[in-house]
Amino acid sequence: MNIILFEPEEIEKPLPKRDERTIHLLKVLHKMAGDNFEAGIVNGKRGQGRIENVKRDGSIVFTLDLREEPEQRYPIRIAVGFPRPIQIKRLLRDLSCLGMEAIDLIGTELGEKSYRDTKLLSDGGARTALVEGAVQARDTIIPLLGAYSNLEEWLEKRPWEKAQQSGASWELYSKGSRDRNRLLIAMDNVRPEGALSLLQASGRSMVLAIGCERGWSDRERELLERSGFLRLSMGSRALRTETACVAAAVLALEKIGALG
Repeated sequence: MNIILFEPEEIEKPLPKRDERTIHLLKVLHKMAGDNFEAGIVNGKRGQGRIENVKRDGSIVFTLDLREEPEQRYPIRIAVGFPRPIQIKRLLRDLSCLGMEAIDLIGTELGEKSYRDTKLLSDGGARTALVEGAVQARDTIIPLLGAYSNLEEWLEKRPWEKAQQSGASWELYSKGSRDRNRLLIAMDNVRPEGALSLLQASGRSMVLAIGCERGWSDRERELLERSGFLRLSMGSRALRTETACVAAAVLALEKIGALG
């Protein structure tokens, strides 16, 4: 763990003995009473934690001194056709680690319908994966997460036009209207109109739509085109869903100037 994160309701309670954060602090970092550690509140400030006492039952009594504002998330929203449930946690963790502002899971016409029945969105597994990604990146903010039954619903609701989470907007938004600066991109290696690698996007925000491993149907391509999405490719190879998402995210970060 690169930072120890707490939910707001946890800060008044000792960390239990079997909590993975307790194990990391005591067994991996070899911290003791009186030692400090890097800490933060999920979607809140960051700073230092201090172990005040290790109780006889193995739990940790701690205090927090959090004065630093969290880093801003990059202005990239990624929508992806529901992947296999075993892939969802890895995908959410990696996209959170990369600093995406929002992630939407959408049902697609060529995707496996049963993948939408995952319990990760209701049992806390998805949020846990997002927090793991933030911990890896020494961040406290996690991406907004949405789920939509199909592409048509997502395009109708246009969640990228709604208010952003507090503290998540990036400094690039200061340059004029967000609508004028937002690029709508649908990744399509089958019938592309251009290549993502050739896109000029410095100083802009981006919405990336990525289909399932079978790609988009012709009807979905028409829906995307009518909604203002430009279809771009990352080459001719068919990629696994999580590979396509991470590759597209990194390319988008480079294109908007976030890696400089």
